[in-house]
Amino acid sequence: MPRGIRLFWIAVLVAYTAYVTRTLLFPQALAVVFDHFLSSILLGAGACACLLRAVLVPERRAPWALAGLGIASWTIGDVYWTFSVADNPNAPYPSVADAFYLLEYPAFYVSLLLLVRSRSRPLGGGLWLDGAIGALAVGAVVAALAVDSIISGTSGDGLAIATSLAYPIFDLILVALVIVVFGISGWRPGRAWMLLGVGFALTGLADVIYFFQSITSSYHEGGTLDILWPTASLLVGLAAWQHSKSGREASVQGSRVVAIPFLSGVVALALLTYDHFVRLGVVALGLTAATLSLVMLRMAMAFRDRARLLARSREEALVDPLTALRNRRCLMADLESDLPQATLERPLALLLFDLNGFKAYNDTFGHPAGDALLARLGARLAESVDGRGRAYRLGGDEFCALVAPGASLESIGAACVTALSEHGEAFTVSTAYGAALMPEEAGTAVDALKVADRRMYAEKGGGRLSAGRHSRDVLLRRLSERQPDLHIHLEGVAELAIQVGRELGMPGEELDELARAAELHDIGKVAIPDEILEKKGPLDDHEWSFIRRHTIIGERILMAAPALRPVAKLVRSTHERFDGSGYPDGMLGEDIPLGSRVVAVCDAFDAMTSGRSYRGALTEAQAQEELLACAGTQFDPDVVEAFCRLLARPHALGAIEAPSEVASPAPPRG
Repeated sequence: MPRGIRLFWIAVLVAYTAYVTRTLLFPQALAVVFDHFLSSILLGAGACACLLRAVLVPERRAPWALAGLGIASWTIGDVYWTFSVADNPNAPYPSVADAFYLLEYPAFYVSLLLLVRSRSRPLGGGLWLDGAIGALAVGAVVAALAVDSIISGTSGDGLAIATSLAYPIFDLILVALVIVVFGISGWRPGRAWMLLGVGFALTGLADVIYFFQSITSSYHEGGTLDILWPTASLLVGLAAWQHSKSGREASVQGSRVVAIPFLSGVVALALLTYDHFVRLGVVALGLTAATLSLVMLRMAMAFRDRARLLARSREEALVDPLTALRNRRCLMADLESDLPQATLERPLALLLFDLNGFKAYNDTFGHPAGDALLARLGARLAESVDGRGRAYRLGGDEFCALVAPGASLESIGAACVTALSEHGEAFTVSTAYGAALMPEEAGTAVDALKVADRRMYAEKGGGRLSAGRHSRDVLLRRLSERQPDLHIHLEGVAELAIQVGRELGMPGEELDELARAAELHDIGKVAIPDEILEKKGPLDDHEWSFIRRHTIIGERILMAAPALRPVAKLVRSTHERFDGSGYPDGMLGEDIPLGSRVVAVCDAFDAMTSGRSYRGALTEAQAQEELLACAGTQFDPDVVEAFCRLLARPHALGAIEAPSEVASPAPPRG
């Protein structure tokens, strides 16, 4: 709001405060000044505010100009009535003042409609209908209370009667439009619409009260009623200078879907009940019937929209939002329905795919580019199996296809691998896959996924990860030669870590790194003296200093193998604590890599449930209690929760076979 406009409103506020104070406390003081002059000035101030808004601000210039002209016409009529009609017992009716009064209504109507039209987003039919229902209900109440009284109290020739009836009808239309506007805003009109609506509604309310008082000869100039008209004008003028978020999309959700139709229906039923005791006029009965008709229509629309929403929700629950492919839930449902029809002569093939190099692509080019890549690859996969099966995205960088292969399973697999591969100057994304034939190799959906999963990881381990695997095998053999029991512990931790990682939704490449980090997280202990590692009693401070160095030593060892460098970072942090009190870096919370947090939980569980030279083994239940007790301090609560979910499932831990790279035979114990 410009400075000049702010000064204008300060002056108006001072004048309005003086006018209200005098009217409420000293109604007879300075009647000519306040009732004849200041009242008209305040009416005109609302018109000036709207017109200034139209001149100074290009946005929505037309509706605010019309609103200003409407108030200006109102002001001119009021001035004419005050000085030419009010004190003239022989003044004609209708007079020039009535012409100016009535001209304000078309200006207000068009202004409201233009403001509604200026909204940048389309309005739903339900919102329009809610507004119309509310407007009809209010109109029915007003008609029942006022219209018959106004008609019976009106006298004179036809023009006089028409003029008298025009005021309540035009006011009723104005109030109805205001309610419609509130309805299409989702009954959250915002500051600008609220001021505008209240201003116009006050105009209609003041007019209705005035006609009642005129009929009963109870109106007195300068009374409390006279405050409403300047107030209404100033509210409209103030609304012109409020910021309006026209781009906001109105919506009605939850209980508000039925609140307005329900309340309006209650009002209509109450009026019909009242009609049995005191007959209502034709106008009131017509508005009541229209209200009930629209309420029933709105309820029908609400049920229809609800049914569509449920149908869309069910559909979206089975579709991956990024690639528009079917998701894991849909895959399991399809397997359950298609498996009974599969035979040895007409088998069903499940192909499981995992991208190689996607994590590096994501880290290099960013997540938006990674999402775009997944969407492209998903579209290609769907195209490659079109007519022969269905494509799925299981999450992360894992895809799947369910096909009826006939005699061409290898060609379908090759086509899918090609579809899920992409390379450029600075990147290469390839694909490993495994397949399972049903019912020959698997009789259930779970078994089919296990077979395909095992074969997919066997391909990953035999190809892309061979360098890392060779390095890992050498290091594990070194550990086995020195401490056979330690290798068994590491293998158990790796199997647990893979399952927890999957429970947390970690993608394939991160699972690979997690598995290797779990197996190698204690590799640094090769540099710790045997007398410390095999000591049966508690360690002293000097011995603990050796132990706390083993993660740094392990990182250095692994950094010597380029294929294991991502694993080295995880190994360094496997003994950090969630509360920041761990070693070697004192990392806190989610600053610790997720893989390291998973290894920490699995390492602790395996250690607690395995016997040691200095203590016996705990039961799984006791170890779980320890994990829960240390969640949030030593361990990540989310990882502990995922671990406990797995533990609660019958035979969950150990039920999922580890990838071939992880589950390869242990080196001999020497």
